[in-house]
Parts: sequence; C-alpha cells; structure tokens
Amino acid sequence: MLAKRIIPCLDIRNGKTVKGINFENVVDVGDPVELGAKYAREGADELVYLDITATHEGRKLFADLVRRISEHLNIPFTVGGGIDSEKDAEILLSAGADKVSVNSSAVKDPGLIDRIARGFGNQFLVVAIDARFAENRWTVYVNGGRIPTDKELFSWAGEARERGAGEILFTSMNHDGTKNGFACDALKALSTALSIPVIASGGAGKKEHFVEVFEQGQADAALAASIFHYNEIPIPELKEYLRKNHIIVR
Repeated sequence: MLAKRIIPCLDIRNGKTVKGINFENVVDVGDPVELGAKYAREGADELVYLDITATHEGRKLFADLVRRISEHLNIPFTVGGGIDSEKDAEILLSAGADKVSVNSSAVKDPGLIDRIARGFGNQFLVVAIDARFAENRWTVYVNGGRIPTDKELFSWAGEARERGAGEILFTSMNHDGTKNGFACDALKALSTALSIPVIASGGAGKKEHFVEVFEQGQADAALAASIFHYNEIPIPELKEYLRKNHIIVR
C-alpha cells in the first residue's frame, strides 16, 4: 500500500494566503512562502497553491511567487488557478511548480487536459473538481464554486482520467470549511472507479476525520487548510495519530 499523503492547501489572493467557509467570507492568514516552508519543516508531504483570483495581470505576480516558493521548498507543490492554456502551464512549471491543477478551464475546454498531459506528462497534471450534492446528484461547479454546470462529478472525473489527468482533487462544497468531516461516500466511489490517485478536500476538522477519509473514503491523500493555518492540528501530531491508527504515512 502506498503511504497516504497530508497536503496543506494555500489559497492565494493578491500574493497573500487566505481562507473562507463554503467558498465565502475570505480572510487573510499569512505569507505563502513562509507558511509553505513551515509546513515542509513540519512534515507535510506536498503543498497545493491555488490562485483564487487569477487574471491575466495576476499571472505574472503568481509566477514570481511560484519562483520564490520553489526556492524555499524541498517537497513537491502543485499550483492552480486560471490556467487556460498549455502556455500558462509551461510558465508555472518553468517557475518551479511540480504539478499544475486545472479546474474551471478544463470544464469549459476538456481538450485542455489532453493538451497539457500530452505536452508535459500525466504526472504533472491534477484535475480539480468542485462539486455540490443536492437532489441526489453531485453537480460540478466552476468559477470558484459560483456557477453550476451540467456536468456530474463521477462522469466528469472519469472523462478527466481518460483524457490524461494524473490525479483528481475533489472538493465537496457541502463540506468545505465546515470541519464536520470529508465526503467519504463520494470519495470511496471515486477511488473505486478511478485508476489514478484521489485527493480529498473539504471538511477536515479533527484528527479522526483523516482516519475516516483514508479508511472509509479510500482517498490517497487528504488536503486541508484552516486547521493547519490556525495550528488547530499540527502536522507532526496528525501523522503520529495516523500511525497509531495503522494508517501508513511518510
């Protein structure tokens, strides 16, 4: 069995790390370079940086930030937000990112997945999916969780894998920021159906939730933000707890 990964997520707005609840009420929580270096020292396996207000103007700012991050990190990190083309991916990978993540742009242009995977390799591409459960259906949303689409979580994740995604990062909008636990049933269904790693996002609030997401949800990695940003669950403490519960971690 592969070791399970713990991944702090840093949402970036105008060069600062921010955090919200259910994709709203966003507040500033610190410097992304310093936070990333701190998490690396504490034993995080990877990091995810998402530029949540990516624009053409912000792309250069974010690329400069990615360069600074890469100079201070000794663990892999993924960057995403507003990647609309192979050129955007190339800029961020060249700046030092280990992987890129696409979300809304891939929903609007699924061929983007094929082109990035073909140009850089599946292992460099994460497809992020934000979905909300209502009326017995997981509906995929775009534009930072603001706009519903006609896509459904499981069929879209399967298509993304077929097109060349190396990993799926699934955020349950129902669970995001609530600290009530991950969407384990949906995660188990995704993990069972897909032959690529699934990263769980949305709902981490206590150490038990990580045991649940790895055992019940069968996720390959678990991503969280506020519990790490506010030091509610220190990463070394979390990893020790997982080991005691027979979860293999690095």
